[in-house]
This record gives sequence, C-alpha cells and structure tokens, in this order.
Amino acid sequence: MIKVALVGTGNVSEHLKRAISKTSEIEVVQVLNSRNEDLSKSLKKIGRQLPDIYIIAVSDDAIPSVSQHFSHTEKLVVHTSGSVPMDALPKQMRKGVIYPLQTLSKAEKVNFKDVPLCIEASQEDDLELLRKLGQAISDQVFEISSEKRKYLHLAAVFVNNFTNHLYSIGAEICKEQQLPFTMLHPLIKETARKIKFLSPEDAQTGPARRNDTGTMQRHMELLNNEKDKTLYRLLSDSIKDSYGKKL
Repeated sequence: MIKVALVGTGNVSEHLKRAISKTSEIEVVQVLNSRNEDLSKSLKKIGRQLPDIYIIAVSDDAIPSVSQHFSHTEKLVVHTSGSVPMDALPKQMRKGVIYPLQTLSKAEKVNFKDVPLCIEASQEDDLELLRKLGQAISDQVFEISSEKRKYLHLAAVFVNNFTNHLYSIGAEICKEQQLPFTMLHPLIKETARKIKFLSPEDAQTGPARRNDTGTMQRHMELLNNEKDKTLYRLLSDSIKDSYGKKL
C-alpha cells in the first residue's frame, strides 16, 4: 500500500483524491492546507500516518515556498506542475514530478484512467514508486524530463487554454447578436473529433486557409473592439503563412 499526503485543496488535489479513492493500492492519509501557518501545524500532527509520498498540488508560483516545509523529510516529495522543473524543489530532498496532462475543474468528473501522467524523479527507486502510483490511477504513464515537459505544457496552453479563450470570444459574439452559443457545439465537437484521425495541418479549414480575403475583411468590419480585431488578424496571418505556398 502506497500512502500519499496531498498538499493543497485545489482542482488537481481533488481529482487525484477521487482517482486514488478508486484504487486498493494507494491510500490518501492526509490532505494538507498549503497555507504556510496551517501547513506547519499539520506537519507536526501527522504522526504515525507518515506518507510515502507528499504530492504538492498548488499553483506554480507557490511550489518553491511550500516545498521548503518538506526540506528535511526523508520521504519522496513531488509537485504536479507542467511548467515548473523538478529542481525547483529543495536540492537535498528525494524529489519528483507527477503531472496530469488534463484540464481539471472540481465540478466536472474526469475518467482519470484516460489522463496522461508525466512522471520524473531524481532517483531510480523513486521513479519506480511514482510509476506504480501512476499506473494504479491511469492507463497512460510516461517518463518525461523537465525539459520535455515544459514544451508539452506550452503545447497544452495552445490547444486548451487559448482555444477556450477563443470559445469565450465566440460566445460573446453570439450573446451580442442574441444567438445561442449551443449552435456551435456540434462544430466544436467535430473539430476535436477530426484530429483523432487527421493531422491538425490537414484538418485546417476556413477563410484564412483558403485565403478568402473578402470574407476576412467582412469579419474584421463586424468585430467591435481592437483586441478581437488584432487577434483575428494575427491568427489569420499565421494560418495564411502556414498554407501560403499550398494555395
């Protein structure tokens, strides 16, 4: 039985707790508040339920300060960030990373078996311990270095966070024109489905892909603010540059 203490009470911590609760190989023995004063008190009271792994699931900027509370532990300490290197944890400790590559919200259920987990550790024994933990909750466990993981996280920001922001702009346009945003749901679903069997390059469609300058100009005239116009122009130019030689 692998005993785990979760440090933090946010989205990642909550989903890890739910996933672990479905296994018989892992037990969450503590969920610790990451605020400095609460964390110090909790660590003094942890007693006999000493975990094998402390999982720090806090914001990226908080990882260095929170991890200092564990600088003298002999147990494995890992964080869950995609962009923070493993070496952000104190030098002398047993350290690692377990990064779930998924957008996570507390209110939404996620099948963690489908979530890719990126693991890394400073010692081979600890890497094996993380692999056992990962394989208990996910069918997709990958050993990924900090150097590779930061690029993976960058790619994730483009395909998820930036895409979701574009959904927000589309939703606002629909709202302004009293159109139901739900009309775009089938399009969003089909766009995501296509890249399972087509490369994003081959799946690209739209006026910029066709270099349909008249349509693009009409779209620009419909946009009400300069930020959206700039974004439309930058994205269209990027698409045109990517496909210009093929038009």
